[in-house]
Amino acid sequence: MRRPLDGVTVVALEQVIAGPFCTRQLAELGARVIKIERPDVGDAARAMDHTVLGLSSHFVWTNRSKESLALDVKHPQAREILERLLAKADVFLQNLAPGAAERLGLGAAELRARHPRLVWCGISGYGPCGPYAQKKAYDLLVQCEAGLLSVTGSPEAPAKAGIPVADIAAGMYAMSSILAALLRREREGVGATLDITMFEALGEWMGFPAYFSAYGGEAPPRSGAYHATIAPYGPFRAGDGKSVFLSIQNEREFARFCDQVLVNAALGKDPRFSSNPARMQNRAALHTEIERAFGTLTAAQVEQRLQAAGIANARLNTMQEFWDHPQLAARGRWTEVGSPAGELRAIKPPFNLSDFEPRMDPVPALGEHSRRILAELGYAADDIERLAANKAI
Repeated sequence: MRRPLDGVTVVALEQVIAGPFCTRQLAELGARVIKIERPDVGDAARAMDHTVLGLSSHFVWTNRSKESLALDVKHPQAREILERLLAKADVFLQNLAPGAAERLGLGAAELRARHPRLVWCGISGYGPCGPYAQKKAYDLLVQCEAGLLSVTGSPEAPAKAGIPVADIAAGMYAMSSILAALLRREREGVGATLDITMFEALGEWMGFPAYFSAYGGEAPPRSGAYHATIAPYGPFRAGDGKSVFLSIQNEREFARFCDQVLVNAALGKDPRFSSNPARMQNRAALHTEIERAFGTLTAAQVEQRLQAAGIANARLNTMQEFWDHPQLAARGRWTEVGSPAGELRAIKPPFNLSDFEPRMDPVPALGEHSRRILAELGYAADDIERLAANKAI
Protein backbone atom coordinates (compact mmCIF):
# COMPACT_ATOMS: atom_id res chain seq x y z
CA MET A 1 0.00 0.00 0.00
CA ARG A 2 1.39 3.39 -0.98
CA ARG A 3 1.34 6.13 1.60
CA PRO A 4 0.90 9.84 0.76
CA LEU A 5 4.55 10.73 1.50
CA ASP A 6 6.23 7.64 0.07
CA GLY A 7 9.42 8.75 -1.69
CA VAL A 8 9.83 11.92 0.42
CA THR A 9 13.08 12.13 2.44
CA VAL A 10 13.29 14.31 5.53
CA VAL A 11 16.60 15.15 7.20
CA ALA A 12 15.97 16.33 10.75
CA LEU A 13 18.46 18.03 13.02
CA GLU A 14 15.96 17.97 15.85
CA GLN A 15 15.67 17.68 19.58
CA VAL A 16 13.21 17.19 22.43
CA ILE A 17 9.54 17.64 21.33
CA ALA A 18 8.55 20.25 18.70
CA GLY A 19 10.75 19.04 15.83
CA PRO A 20 10.47 15.32 16.61
CA PHE A 21 6.69 15.51 17.00
CA CYS A 22 6.43 17.07 13.54
CA THR A 23 8.67 14.55 11.81
CA ARG A 24 7.01 11.57 13.48
CA GLN A 25 3.76 12.57 11.75
CA LEU A 26 5.60 12.86 8.42
CA ALA A 27 7.13 9.42 8.93
CA GLU A 28 3.73 7.90 9.65
CA LEU A 29 2.45 9.40 6.40
CA GLY A 30 5.22 7.54 4.59
CA ALA A 31 8.24 9.88 4.56
CA ARG A 32 11.70 8.53 5.27
CA VAL A 33 12.92 10.53 8.28
CA ILE A 34 16.65 10.53 9.00
CA LYS A 35 17.12 11.86 12.52
CA ILE A 36 20.57 13.31 13.25
CA GLU A 37 21.66 12.87 16.87
CA ARG A 38 24.77 13.62 18.87
CA PRO A 39 27.05 10.58 19.19
CA ASP A 40 27.13 9.04 22.70
CA VAL A 41 24.25 11.10 24.16
CA GLY A 42 21.70 11.52 21.37
CA ASP A 43 18.58 13.65 21.55
CA ALA A 44 18.20 15.14 25.04
CA ALA A 45 14.73 13.63 25.21
CA ARG A 46 16.31 10.16 25.47
CA ALA A 47 17.36 10.96 29.06
CA MET A 48 14.28 12.84 30.30
CA ASP A 49 12.92 9.79 32.13
CA HIS A 50 13.26 6.00 32.09
CA THR A 51 9.65 4.92 32.58
CA VAL A 52 9.00 2.90 29.40
CA LEU A 53 10.92 -0.32 30.03
CA GLY A 54 13.96 1.86 30.72
CA LEU A 55 13.32 4.23 27.80
CA SER A 56 12.10 7.83 27.97
CA SER A 57 8.36 8.37 27.59
CA HIS A 58 9.11 11.65 25.78
CA PHE A 59 11.40 9.96 23.25
CA VAL A 60 9.17 6.92 22.68
CA TRP A 61 6.20 9.22 22.02
CA THR A 62 7.86 11.38 19.37
CA ASN A 63 10.42 9.22 17.57
CA ARG A 64 9.04 5.96 16.24
CA SER A 65 9.32 5.17 12.52
CA LYS A 66 12.61 7.11 12.10
CA GLU A 67 16.21 6.24 11.30
CA SER A 68 18.87 7.44 13.73
CA LEU A 69 22.15 8.79 12.35
CA ALA A 70 24.71 9.58 15.06
CA LEU A 71 26.73 12.52 13.73
CA ASP A 72 28.78 15.24 15.39
CA VAL A 73 27.66 18.12 13.17
CA LYS A 74 30.57 20.27 14.41
CA HIS A 75 33.17 17.69 13.38
CA PRO A 76 35.29 18.72 10.34
CA GLN A 77 34.21 15.60 8.44
CA ALA A 78 30.52 16.14 9.11
CA ARG A 79 30.01 18.81 6.45
CA GLU A 80 30.54 16.43 3.55
CA ILE A 81 28.17 13.88 5.11
CA LEU A 82 25.52 16.53 5.57
CA GLU A 83 25.94 17.79 2.01
CA ARG A 84 25.49 14.29 0.60
CA LEU A 85 22.40 13.82 2.77
CA LEU A 86 20.86 17.13 1.79
CA ALA A 87 21.46 16.50 -1.91
CA LYS A 88 18.96 13.62 -1.59
CA ALA A 89 16.54 15.35 0.78
CA ASP A 90 13.16 16.89 0.08
CA VAL A 91 12.80 18.47 3.51
CA PHE A 92 15.30 19.74 6.07
CA LEU A 93 13.98 20.49 9.54
CA GLN A 94 15.84 21.95 12.49
CA ASN A 95 14.81 23.22 15.91
CA LEU A 96 18.20 24.14 17.32
CA ALA A 97 18.96 27.15 19.52
CA PRO A 98 18.67 30.57 17.81
CA GLY A 99 21.40 31.04 15.17
CA ALA A 100 22.87 27.54 15.57
CA ALA A 101 21.81 26.31 12.12
CA GLU A 102 23.33 29.36 10.46
CA ARG A 103 26.63 28.88 12.33
CA LEU A 104 26.74 25.32 11.03
CA GLY A 105 26.19 26.46 7.43
CA LEU A 106 22.67 25.01 7.51
CA GLY A 107 20.65 28.22 7.36
CA ALA A 108 17.79 28.61 4.90
CA ALA A 109 19.54 31.07 2.56
CA GLU A 110 22.68 28.96 2.23
CA LEU A 111 20.96 25.60 1.77
CA ARG A 112 18.26 26.79 -0.60
CA ALA A 113 20.85 28.53 -2.77
CA ARG A 114 22.41 25.10 -3.35
CA HIS A 115 19.15 23.12 -3.29
CA PRO A 116 16.37 25.35 -4.66
CA ARG A 117 13.70 22.61 -4.42
CA LEU A 118 14.43 21.98 -0.76
CA VAL A 119 11.71 22.65 1.81
CA TRP A 120 13.64 24.19 4.72
CA CYS A 121 11.78 24.34 8.03
CA GLY A 122 13.06 26.03 11.16
CA ILE A 123 11.19 25.79 14.45
CA SER A 124 12.16 28.30 17.12
CA GLY A 125 10.73 29.95 20.19
CA TYR A 126 10.11 33.42 18.78
CA GLY A 127 11.54 33.60 15.26
CA PRO A 128 14.77 34.96 13.75
CA CYS A 129 13.95 38.67 14.16
CA GLY A 130 12.40 40.96 16.73
CA PRO A 131 13.39 41.69 20.33
CA TYR A 132 12.93 38.04 21.39
CA ALA A 133 14.92 36.51 18.53
CA GLN A 134 17.80 35.37 20.76
CA LYS A 135 15.66 34.46 23.76
CA LYS A 136 15.77 30.82 24.80
CA ALA A 137 12.36 29.19 24.71
CA TYR A 138 11.01 26.17 26.55
CA ASP A 139 7.41 25.04 26.62
CA LEU A 140 6.38 26.43 30.02
CA LEU A 141 8.10 29.75 29.31
CA VAL A 142 6.26 30.14 26.01
CA GLN A 143 2.99 29.26 27.75
CA CYS A 144 3.73 32.18 30.05
CA GLU A 145 4.57 34.62 27.25
CA ALA A 146 1.44 33.66 25.27
CA GLY A 147 -0.78 34.33 28.29
CA LEU A 148 -1.95 30.74 28.70
CA LEU A 149 -1.16 30.63 32.41
CA SER A 150 -3.06 33.86 32.98
CA VAL A 151 -6.33 32.15 32.00
CA THR A 152 -5.58 28.63 33.27
CA GLY A 153 -5.80 27.41 36.85
CA SER A 154 -7.86 28.45 39.84
CA PRO A 155 -8.82 31.99 40.86
CA GLU A 156 -6.08 31.76 43.48
CA ALA A 157 -3.21 30.50 41.33
CA PRO A 158 -2.30 30.11 37.63
CA ALA A 159 -1.42 26.68 36.28
CA LYS A 160 0.46 25.38 33.26
CA ALA A 161 -1.10 22.94 30.83
CA GLY A 162 -0.29 19.36 31.78
CA ILE A 163 1.17 18.61 28.35
CA PRO A 164 3.73 20.60 26.28
CA VAL A 165 1.15 22.51 24.27
CA ALA A 166 3.56 25.10 22.82
CA ASP A 167 5.81 22.32 21.48
CA ILE A 168 2.85 20.36 20.13
CA ALA A 169 1.32 23.41 18.48
CA ALA A 170 4.60 24.31 16.78
CA GLY A 171 5.12 20.71 15.66
CA MET A 172 1.66 20.47 14.13
CA TYR A 173 1.91 23.82 12.30
CA ALA A 174 5.33 22.76 11.03
CA MET A 175 3.86 19.52 9.72
CA SER A 176 0.92 21.21 7.97
CA SER A 177 3.21 23.88 6.52
CA ILE A 178 5.60 21.24 5.18
CA LEU A 179 2.70 19.39 3.55
CA ALA A 180 1.53 22.64 1.95
CA ALA A 181 5.07 23.40 0.73
CA LEU A 182 5.43 19.94 -0.78
CA LEU A 183 2.10 20.33 -2.58
CA ARG A 184 3.14 23.73 -3.92
CA ARG A 185 6.47 22.29 -5.06
CA GLU A 186 4.61 19.56 -6.90
CA ARG A 187 2.58 22.22 -8.74
CA GLU A 188 5.18 24.96 -9.23
CA GLY A 189 8.56 23.25 -8.86
CA VAL A 190 9.84 25.54 -6.11
CA GLY A 191 11.06 24.86 -2.59
CA ALA A 192 10.19 26.89 0.49
CA THR A 193 11.52 28.44 3.67
CA LEU A 194 9.28 27.84 6.67
CA ASP A 195 9.70 29.87 9.85
CA ILE A 196 7.55 28.29 12.59
CA THR A 197 7.58 29.63 16.14
CA MET A 198 6.24 28.14 19.34
CA PHE A 199 5.03 31.58 20.44
CA GLU A 200 2.96 32.24 17.31
CA ALA A 201 1.65 28.66 17.14
CA LEU A 202 0.39 28.76 20.71
CA GLY A 203 -0.75 32.35 20.17
CA GLU A 204 -3.13 31.11 17.47
CA TRP A 205 -4.66 28.75 20.03
CA MET A 206 -5.16 31.67 22.42
CA GLY A 207 -7.63 33.34 20.06
CA PHE A 208 -10.77 33.14 22.21
CA PRO A 209 -9.30 34.67 25.41
CA ALA A 210 -7.27 37.16 23.35
CA TYR A 211 -10.34 38.53 21.55
CA PHE A 212 -12.39 38.37 24.74
CA SER A 213 -9.77 40.48 26.54
CA ALA A 214 -8.97 42.93 23.75
CA TYR A 215 -12.61 43.79 23.02
CA GLY A 216 -14.25 42.96 26.34
CA GLY A 217 -11.90 44.95 28.53
CA GLU A 218 -10.84 42.11 30.80
CA ALA A 219 -9.56 38.56 30.50
CA PRO A 220 -11.76 35.51 31.07
CA PRO A 221 -11.33 34.65 34.76
CA ARG A 222 -9.38 31.60 35.85
CA SER A 223 -12.08 29.13 36.80
CA GLY A 224 -10.40 25.80 37.53
CA ALA A 225 -12.21 22.96 35.80
CA TYR A 226 -15.22 25.14 35.00
CA HIS A 227 -15.60 27.03 31.73
CA ALA A 228 -14.69 30.68 32.13
CA THR A 229 -17.68 32.08 30.22
CA ILE A 230 -20.33 29.33 29.88
CA ALA A 231 -22.57 27.88 32.62
CA PRO A 232 -23.23 25.19 33.52
CA TYR A 233 -20.04 23.68 32.11
CA GLY A 234 -17.73 21.66 34.32
CA PRO A 235 -17.71 19.16 37.22
CA PHE A 236 -20.60 18.55 39.62
CA ARG A 237 -20.56 16.27 42.64
CA ALA A 238 -23.06 13.43 42.94
CA GLY A 239 -24.35 11.80 46.11
CA ASP A 240 -21.66 9.11 46.13
CA GLY A 241 -18.87 11.73 46.20
CA LYS A 242 -17.86 11.25 42.57
CA SER A 243 -17.97 14.09 40.03
CA VAL A 244 -19.61 14.19 36.62
CA PHE A 245 -18.65 16.77 33.99
CA LEU A 246 -21.39 18.24 31.82
CA SER A 247 -21.82 21.01 29.29
CA ILE A 248 -24.86 23.09 28.29
CA GLN A 249 -24.46 24.98 25.01
CA ASN A 250 -27.87 26.63 24.39
CA GLU A 251 -31.22 27.44 25.95
CA ARG A 252 -33.00 24.38 24.52
CA GLU A 253 -30.45 22.15 26.22
CA PHE A 254 -30.76 24.03 29.50
CA ALA A 255 -34.54 23.64 29.53
CA ARG A 256 -34.19 19.92 28.80
CA PHE A 257 -31.50 19.59 31.47
CA CYS A 258 -33.75 21.18 34.10
CA ASP A 259 -36.78 19.11 33.09
CA GLN A 260 -35.27 15.67 32.49
CA VAL A 261 -32.08 15.60 34.55
CA LEU A 262 -32.80 17.85 37.53
CA VAL A 263 -36.54 17.01 37.37
CA ASN A 264 -37.21 20.68 38.07
CA ALA A 265 -38.67 22.29 34.95
CA ALA A 266 -39.41 25.51 36.86
CA LEU A 267 -35.67 26.13 37.23
CA GLY A 268 -35.44 26.56 33.47
CA LYS A 269 -37.82 29.51 33.71
CA ASP A 270 -36.07 31.15 36.67
CA PRO A 271 -34.97 34.69 35.58
CA ARG A 272 -31.59 34.12 37.27
CA PHE A 273 -30.88 31.38 34.78
CA SER A 274 -32.76 32.56 31.69
CA SER A 275 -29.64 33.05 29.52
CA ASN A 276 -25.98 32.21 29.62
CA PRO A 277 -24.98 35.74 30.77
CA ALA A 278 -27.60 35.49 33.54
CA ARG A 279 -26.35 32.05 34.55
CA MET A 280 -22.78 33.35 34.68
CA GLN A 281 -23.86 36.18 36.99
CA ASN A 282 -25.62 33.67 39.25
CA ARG A 283 -23.28 30.73 38.77
CA ALA A 284 -22.85 29.94 42.48
CA ALA A 285 -26.62 29.69 42.95
CA LEU A 286 -26.95 27.56 39.81
CA HIS A 287 -24.24 25.16 40.99
CA THR A 288 -26.00 24.84 44.34
CA GLU A 289 -29.26 23.86 42.61
CA ILE A 290 -27.52 21.31 40.40
CA GLU A 291 -25.59 19.65 43.22
CA ARG A 292 -28.72 19.58 45.41
CA ALA A 293 -30.43 17.49 42.72
CA PHE A 294 -27.34 15.37 42.03
CA GLY A 295 -26.89 14.73 45.76
CA THR A 296 -29.72 12.17 45.69
CA LEU A 297 -28.07 10.21 42.85
CA THR A 298 -24.90 8.27 42.21
CA ALA A 299 -22.52 9.50 39.51
CA ALA A 300 -23.60 6.57 37.33
CA GLN A 301 -27.26 7.56 37.69
CA VAL A 302 -26.44 11.17 36.82
CA GLU A 303 -24.60 10.02 33.69
CA GLN A 304 -27.57 7.88 32.69
CA ARG A 305 -29.95 10.83 33.01
CA LEU A 306 -27.63 13.16 31.11
CA GLN A 307 -27.16 10.65 28.32
CA ALA A 308 -30.91 9.99 28.06
CA ALA A 309 -31.55 13.73 27.85
CA GLY A 310 -28.91 14.27 25.17
CA ILE A 311 -26.71 16.41 27.43
CA ALA A 312 -22.96 16.23 26.80
CA ASN A 313 -21.12 14.61 29.71
CA ALA A 314 -17.87 12.94 30.67
CA ARG A 315 -16.02 11.26 33.50
CA LEU A 316 -12.75 12.62 34.86
CA ASN A 317 -10.49 9.78 33.81
CA THR A 318 -7.04 9.07 35.13
CA MET A 319 -4.29 8.47 32.60
CA GLN A 320 -4.60 4.73 33.21
CA GLU A 321 -8.34 4.90 32.57
CA PHE A 322 -7.62 6.71 29.31
CA TRP A 323 -5.06 4.02 28.40
CA ASP A 324 -7.72 1.36 29.03
CA HIS A 325 -10.57 3.36 27.46
CA PRO A 326 -13.19 1.12 25.79
CA GLN A 327 -13.59 3.56 22.88
CA LEU A 328 -9.95 3.12 21.86
CA ALA A 329 -10.33 -0.65 21.96
CA ALA A 330 -13.63 -0.61 20.07
CA ARG A 331 -12.11 1.46 17.25
CA GLY A 332 -8.99 -0.68 16.97
CA ARG A 333 -6.66 2.19 17.85
CA TRP A 334 -3.94 0.06 19.41
CA THR A 335 -0.94 -1.57 17.79
CA GLU A 336 2.59 -2.48 18.82
CA VAL A 337 5.91 -0.98 17.78
CA GLY A 338 9.42 -2.23 18.32
CA SER A 339 12.04 -0.47 20.41
CA PRO A 340 15.48 -1.13 21.89
CA ALA A 341 13.63 -2.36 24.99
CA GLY A 342 11.22 -4.65 23.14
CA GLU A 343 7.65 -4.38 21.87
CA LEU A 344 5.67 -1.38 23.09
CA ARG A 345 1.96 -0.63 22.94
CA ALA A 346 1.20 2.42 20.81
CA ILE A 347 -1.89 4.37 19.81
CA LYS A 348 -2.29 4.78 16.08
CA PRO A 349 -2.10 8.38 14.84
CA PRO A 350 -5.49 10.03 14.19
CA PHE A 351 -5.10 10.59 10.43
CA ASN A 352 -7.86 8.09 9.54
CA LEU A 353 -7.45 8.45 5.77
CA SER A 354 -9.38 5.87 3.79
CA ASP A 355 -7.31 3.04 2.26
CA PHE A 356 -4.32 3.98 4.41
CA GLU A 357 -2.36 2.43 7.25
CA PRO A 358 0.16 4.68 8.98
CA ARG A 359 3.75 3.58 9.24
CA MET A 360 4.35 2.26 12.75
CA ASP A 361 8.02 1.25 12.71
CA PRO A 362 10.28 0.87 15.75
CA VAL A 363 11.68 3.55 18.00
CA PRO A 364 15.36 3.66 16.94
CA ALA A 365 18.38 3.10 19.14
CA LEU A 366 20.96 5.89 19.06
CA GLY A 367 22.95 5.63 15.83
CA GLU A 368 21.18 2.40 14.87
CA HIS A 369 21.17 3.29 11.17
CA SER A 370 24.42 5.28 10.90
CA ARG A 371 26.47 2.74 8.98
CA ARG A 372 23.67 1.83 6.60
CA ILE A 373 22.92 5.50 5.80
CA LEU A 374 26.60 6.28 5.19
CA ALA A 375 26.92 3.25 2.94
CA GLU A 376 23.96 4.54 0.91
CA LEU A 377 25.76 7.88 0.59
CA GLY A 378 28.73 6.14 -1.00
CA TYR A 379 31.07 5.69 1.95
CA ALA A 380 33.14 2.50 1.92
CA ALA A 381 33.28 0.29 5.00
CA ASP A 382 36.83 1.42 5.83
CA ASP A 383 35.80 5.09 5.54
CA ILE A 384 32.88 4.50 7.90
CA GLU A 385 35.13 2.86 10.47
CA ARG A 386 37.55 5.78 10.27
CA LEU A 387 34.68 8.22 10.84
CA ALA A 388 33.70 6.21 13.88
CA ALA A 389 37.28 6.10 15.18
CA ASN A 390 37.52 9.88 14.70
CA LYS A 391 34.27 10.28 16.65
CA ALA A 392 32.51 11.96 13.73
CA ILE A 393 29.74 9.35 14.05
